[in-house]
Amino acid sequence: MYANKEQVTAELQSIRDAGLYKEERPLMGPQGALVQTLTGRALNFCANNYLGLADDPRIVAASKESLDQWGYGLSSVRFICGTQEQHLALEYGISQYLRRDDTILFSSCFDANGGIFQVLFGPEDAIVSDALNHASLIDGIRLSKAKRFRYANRDMADLRAQLVAAREAGAKTIVIVTDGVFSMDGYYAPLPEICDLADEFGALVMVDDSHATGFVGPEGRGVAAMYGVEDRVDILTGTLGKALGGASGGYVSSHQEIIDLLRQRARPYLFSNTLAPSIVAGASEAIAIAQEADDAREHLQEMANLFRELMDEAGFELLPGSHPIIAVMFPGEDGARQATAVAAEMLHQGVYVTAFSFPVVPKGEARIRVQISAAHSEGDVRAAVAAFVNASETVGSVGI
Repeated sequence: MYANKEQVTAELQSIRDAGLYKEERPLMGPQGALVQTLTGRALNFCANNYLGLADDPRIVAASKESLDQWGYGLSSVRFICGTQEQHLALEYGISQYLRRDDTILFSSCFDANGGIFQVLFGPEDAIVSDALNHASLIDGIRLSKAKRFRYANRDMADLRAQLVAAREAGAKTIVIVTDGVFSMDGYYAPLPEICDLADEFGALVMVDDSHATGFVGPEGRGVAAMYGVEDRVDILTGTLGKALGGASGGYVSSHQEIIDLLRQRARPYLFSNTLAPSIVAGASEAIAIAQEADDAREHLQEMANLFRELMDEAGFELLPGSHPIIAVMFPGEDGARQATAVAAEMLHQGVYVTAFSFPVVPKGEARIRVQISAAHSEGDVRAAVAAFVNASETVGSVGI
């Protein structure tokens, strides 16, 4: 018996007792709109596969070809002997795509967000962060010695108040940090208003655009492009693990000097293995596809709109919006149990969704987060809505 076995066992039991224990449900094949699960084939409505590129044959082919040309791995960090020409080409390609000076690759966007704040902001600076920002931003901010301020989600009056407080605290440099899209709700950050406040207070703006890059805005360049404020955002972070092929890898795109400094000081970059060659090749192909994917983006939006319309007609409570993340709400004290039961029943009916409850979302605001993909057909969407209706009736849910 190891020293803290009883403590760990008790913590696990408390997670189970709270109904929060996460069970992994293995897929028996590739990711896609239709997946093979242990219980059979199912339509997948819970992946970040927004453009449907996770199993795209062009990306698979590019990845396979790279194994022959570039090998399997590099067994090194970037600055020793882990940089291939294709890494530099991918960084250049992302920079051109997002209209930034330069880009630095990381193993994940979690690492990208974890490597920024400690390098760029010190005790004399202030970080003003949205309360619902992703965990990677929260953890990254904790690594910095900068003063910390938090504003209520998308609340511009509170953001102003926190900026005033940061100035009064004597902050030398202030950065406003926000998700581009808040992943549990599907809400867009109000970037025009954020940029206006940043201009007024002389602050930088940083956006994690992981749930937008590839499929939101012109050419899929993200939320800043959608709002026409690309040139007013200083730091963009994002992932290669969602719309852009769905494998792994993240990046920071920004001003040249910021990227140069991150290459010298960002610990996840300096002390983590370089991105695998096959992922680099696949991601490069994914970005090339995404830039020309207007038809896929249009279809994705049509399917998201259709799902919202049909679920409204069926009497479900949805959070408002237009993003392909659609929160189907199960409010109240029993909502977490109901959402979990409905999701389980839907899998039996051949539709794969996932329930979320406290502490991932606030108490009393349990939900099933639906994510639409450009790979979904109208028939798929109608089947998902029918499964929601049938499953809710089966478990006696208040979702309708």
